[in-house]
Amino acid sequence: MSGQADEMQGFGERRMAQGAATIRMVATVTGLAVLSAGAAGAQDFAFNVVTIEGNQRVADGTILSFAGISAGATLSAADLNTAAQQIRESGLFETVDVVPQGGTLVIRVVEFPTINRISIEGNTRIRDAQLLPLLQSEPRRAFNPVQAEADTNAITQVYASEGRINAVVTPRIIRLAENRVDLVFEVAESGVTEIERISFLGNRTYSEGRLRRVLDTKQAGLLRALVARDTFSPDRVAQDRQLLTDFYMSRGYADFEVLNVDVTLTSERDAYLVTYNIREGQQFNFGTVTVSSTIPGVDPAVFQDAIRTRDGAVYSPVTIETDITRLERLAVQRNVNFVRVEPRITRNERALTLDLEYVLVEGPRVFVERIDIQGNGTTLDRVIRNQVGVVEGDPFNPREIRDSARRIRALGFFENATVDTRQGSSANQVIVDVGVTEGPTGTLSFGANYNTDTGVGLLASYGQSNFQGRGQQLDFDLSTAETNQRLSFRFAEPQLLGRDLRGGLEFSYRQTNNENASYDTQNGRFSPSLAFPVSDNGRLSVFYAFNYADLTNVATTSSQILRDEETIGAVATNSLGYAYSWDSRRAGIDPNTGYILRFGQEFGFGDSQFIQTTAFAGAETKVLNEELTLRATVEGGYLDYTDGQSRVTDRFFLGSRLMRGFDAGGIGPRARDGDDAIGGNAFAVARLEAEFPLGLPSEYGISGGLFYDYGSVWDSGYAGQVDYDDFTARSVIGAAIFWTTPIGPLRFNFTEPLDVQARDKTRAFDVTISTNF
Repeated sequence: MSGQADEMQGFGERRMAQGAATIRMVATVTGLAVLSAGAAGAQDFAFNVVTIEGNQRVADGTILSFAGISAGATLSAADLNTAAQQIRESGLFETVDVVPQGGTLVIRVVEFPTINRISIEGNTRIRDAQLLPLLQSEPRRAFNPVQAEADTNAITQVYASEGRINAVVTPRIIRLAENRVDLVFEVAESGVTEIERISFLGNRTYSEGRLRRVLDTKQAGLLRALVARDTFSPDRVAQDRQLLTDFYMSRGYADFEVLNVDVTLTSERDAYLVTYNIREGQQFNFGTVTVSSTIPGVDPAVFQDAIRTRDGAVYSPVTIETDITRLERLAVQRNVNFVRVEPRITRNERALTLDLEYVLVEGPRVFVERIDIQGNGTTLDRVIRNQVGVVEGDPFNPREIRDSARRIRALGFFENATVDTRQGSSANQVIVDVGVTEGPTGTLSFGANYNTDTGVGLLASYGQSNFQGRGQQLDFDLSTAETNQRLSFRFAEPQLLGRDLRGGLEFSYRQTNNENASYDTQNGRFSPSLAFPVSDNGRLSVFYAFNYADLTNVATTSSQILRDEETIGAVATNSLGYAYSWDSRRAGIDPNTGYILRFGQEFGFGDSQFIQTTAFAGAETKVLNEELTLRATVEGGYLDYTDGQSRVTDRFFLGSRLMRGFDAGGIGPRARDGDDAIGGNAFAVARLEAEFPLGLPSEYGISGGLFYDYGSVWDSGYAGQVDYDDFTARSVIGAAIFWTTPIGPLRFNFTEPLDVQARDKTRAFDVTISTNF
């Protein structure tokens, strides 16, 4: 481009505003200045002939229609000025001259050139594919300096949203033959202006580190090249204000308020300083919680038992919303329509309590006329309708409409979703408008992973959460490691038969190659399932499973037990089972405490008859102003073969996933005539853990922890031939480092065994994916 600088000319002046160069047009109306400078009084003109000069593409009639004048009309000087201005505002002309010459009015115009092509140069951080669709200037249309200025600002705003506020965009034109130009936007990219510090004023209960973890925006930290949330975004700050408000409100601070958010640039303009000025107020608890009714024939006592908010509990709007939903649903179940629940709160400032009264009132008798859905190019209408809690003809419930919007957004299929209402064909009918903006729902990845049990492996995965726009989930995973290979396929229909019934299909295959053992295994499983809710927090699933297992290549130095099990060959089993789960976190009432219970059984039939039972219980709570997280879990299982002996491919093993500080198969029954762990038909493990901040900046995402594990695996079925066949408890203590990274939450465990047996295989360090339960 530098070699063609002499060919580049600007139309009018170039203005610099916030680093963005713009073009504006300067047009003149000659002759009018002479007229206005003459006699002091106004003068009228009458023209018998109007001639137009200089136009090539725009027809005379079009220009006259812009001017709004015709031959023979009597015009004042102001009218001529208005006519010139109207022609100029069409955006088609570089200059416009309106010159009265006796009985002839001459309109001289210079047309803007035609844009031959548009290009963006100098952009390396943001691709053309992201910037070009934002431009309103188009090839083969007239160049418009005002539009070029708007396009310049649009490009500048994209760079600003990426944190590059010092980027400079300069529009240039290159003249070509036949009154054509190339429009070029030259970009001088700048570095990212990150958020250097997020601070708070007015916080007394919670530390700055705790509050920073609430916000979606993060300070620039070690992983600034990977974290996209450490740049300033006004939209994200508005979202953070709401997140901060929800955080305090759900913890009883009914008067919490974000007074203002101060955003400043450093003097070097290379970093933002964001300060939240807040007012916490006092923490309130619920006082008395009652239900009353203004509707004749409705007994409040029937509804009193449905509420879940209890006297003395910490105030939270979430619990109120949950109660209102339950009460309104109960009213529908009892055929009481058009019921509205109004929460009425009475403050007791002295006791810091809020007395809550749910009042059942009769709402307007309005019905849903129809539901209109727009914006879904891929997702089928029925997928969205399944999340709307009403159908045509139902009584209109505003709360159900708001909940519908929340459920649609929770699908994860859409970048945005709105549910609004408008007047229907009559006063007692409404139309529900559902608007969505679809987003990406599929992932395809290739990479490598590392596990301390299996070593380095390559993996490929494909996932689709909205398969063919039907809301179905499809996942495919393939991984290979030094000692094992895995293949899995999962498919799920969340609304089977149009009901809240999840249908699933799973296939998996795993092959081990001497994985911490002196033998190889092959395991396959095919399992269709159905899952459905049985309570607000409870879910039940039932399934059928076909399992295939084979034990091969047992080393000659291995135990006779394993060599005998190898002679059985491949075994195929059929089973039916169920699994029940109860999770208090589904209701989301208490943000600081969660409980989970899981229990399941699988019943083998046919050639192999067995009962396998597994159970899990976990609890988590946050104390000391939520700086310290305490977790406790208990897990166990029992396998009972009623018509024979289990094999090593069936029994339980304890590794670092279930009990930290030991190799895979590092504890439990071990053959006396070899060094092989052969697993057990029963296991039980208890885990205690505390997680706490280490004093590092919160943007690093690093915290510490201490843990204690206690458990064992036993009952191999070979009493007298193995060591540790009874319940021989082990215990281990350790420290952990938790690191929240852009690729996932990791934990590094450093362990020290307290109670081990002579033949156990211990491990002092391992790396795993961090999970709560």
